[in-house]
Amino acid sequence: MYHSITDTADDPYRVTVSPVRFARQLRWLCDRGLRGVSVRELLAATAEGRAKGLVGLTFDDGYADFLDSALPLLLRHGFTATVYVLPGRLGGENGWDADGPRKPLLDEDGIRRITGAGMEIGSHGLRHVPLTEADDTTLAAETRHSRALLEEMTGRPVDGFCYPYGQVDPRAIRAVREAGYRYGCAIDPGPHTGAYALPRVHIGENDTSWRLAAKRVLHPLRRRRPVGPLPVPCAPAPVGAP
Repeated sequence: MYHSITDTADDPYRVTVSPVRFARQLRWLCDRGLRGVSVRELLAATAEGRAKGLVGLTFDDGYADFLDSALPLLLRHGFTATVYVLPGRLGGENGWDADGPRKPLLDEDGIRRITGAGMEIGSHGLRHVPLTEADDTTLAAETRHSRALLEEMTGRPVDGFCYPYGQVDPRAIRAVREAGYRYGCAIDPGPHTGAYALPRVHIGENDTSWRLAAKRVLHPLRRRRPVGPLPVPCAPAPVGAP
């Protein structure tokens, strides 16, 4: 689970990884024979029993720095990833981070460029609101309407949803499933773990080689038995995959 890839001295929410550190983390994967892939590709490979060596890489919030900082490095290594974007904040900024620096978000052109480069685009809702606190109208807009906007924008199916703040409950899961998504990503969904609440590992600037190794070993121990129509990925712990 990544967010922003850029240089910054102000990162109170630990959502930023420098391009230098990110490059080293990708090299760490390569050196161990692991390949970063989108969640869509990881789930398909898991269903076919060929997920060994694959690691799901995700990027939350749709920061514009993905284009210049993350995408070239991913392409250099032959990796793919899933970028969860906010169609209700196109070209805006991360206004939900009250204490953090303002960062620009992807606009429509940037999302199309990412799709054209072979990355998966998923929905992070319309405007980054916690679904567990949303009323029925907001919940429908954040799930159904965001998916419709992104499919119209990219001309491709949008299979994945990522819960803002990682907050998930049965009502939110039901809304995501009924909106037509094939999977949902959370962080630590506990008993809700399944195809519509996949667990992920947070990756930050301090994750050097030994920390990545520890997270790879420990993540499977934190996962619960999956539920739902699709299996939880059985690949090595998704070092890059909320």
